[in-house]
Amino acid sequence: MRDSGFVDLRSDTVTQPTAEMRRAMADAEVGDDGYGEDPTVNRLEERFAALLGKPDALFVPSGTMANQIALCLLSRPGTNVVVGWRSHVVNHEQGAAARNALIQFVTVDDTDARLPLEDIRWAIEAAQHHHVEVSAISVENTHMVSGGTPMSLELLREIAALRLPVHMDGARLFNASVASGIAPAIYAATATTVMACLSKGLAAPVGSVLALPAGLADRARVERKRLGGAMRQAGILAAAGLVALDTMVERLVDDHRRAARLRAVVEERWPGCIGDAHGGGTNIVCFDHSDPSQLLHHLQQNGVRAGTVSPGTVRLVTHCGVDDEGIDQAVAALRSSTI
Repeated sequence: MRDSGFVDLRSDTVTQPTAEMRRAMADAEVGDDGYGEDPTVNRLEERFAALLGKPDALFVPSGTMANQIALCLLSRPGTNVVVGWRSHVVNHEQGAAARNALIQFVTVDDTDARLPLEDIRWAIEAAQHHHVEVSAISVENTHMVSGGTPMSLELLREIAALRLPVHMDGARLFNASVASGIAPAIYAATATTVMACLSKGLAAPVGSVLALPAGLADRARVERKRLGGAMRQAGILAAAGLVALDTMVERLVDDHRRAARLRAVVEERWPGCIGDAHGGGTNIVCFDHSDPSQLLHHLQQNGVRAGTVSPGTVRLVTHCGVDDEGIDQAVAALRSSTI
């Protein structure tokens, strides 16, 4: 993302809609989605549900809202949801699940983008020993904090075999699919509900979609309304989402290739800063650094914007707004750092 010479690697949320998206938005056929009458929203939901092999889907303003709706649908107040301790729903949604779903999290060590099955089983069995019952499990694919690592399909199937409702926070599910060669529907088959963002690597301006099993669509719409997410002539936004699904998925391989260049330079400049905790493989590079604020200042001074995701952890994210020339600029800035 070039803005006055800056390369923006803070997040793939800074992407801008393409010219094709803007045209589709201007020409979108719309209706009142509160009555289920927006034809473009309906087409987006049907398309997404088909892609993920689910009966229904719901268009929502954000991935966080989709996650919150799913947790409200799959869990019960006063129960536990098992989730990785570094996951988005735990750390980056402002404690929303405790307020909205009235649940608490049992967190397990997801350092290497894996949720230990033995720990999940322990939490489930503990209900027989005066512990709080586990009502659902939440997984994240790709696993952001470990560097956008796709989750193991074998592990996801083993988690599904525990026979509890599973929500997949697939904010970057299409990145996982492109990197692994595993179709989104195959990943989605391991979960009860699946969310994917349109406004990250796929570059739509707004929105995520939540894929649902049969019988939950009406309840999901109620939860969306409770959270203030009911929209009216939302086809203007859904039109960009349809273009995103049609045109922006296959090109994710370019983002992954560019992230691999950054990852190699980071490992060269700070040996050992990327370990098992930052597995990688898609469009995110996370690494440990002794002084992130000084490094971010150095990068800013050299025309590169970056960010952090936890104390001592720097993040670089590639996307369609950063081309090879932008990566060259970021590489030079990283190599010139004396910090």
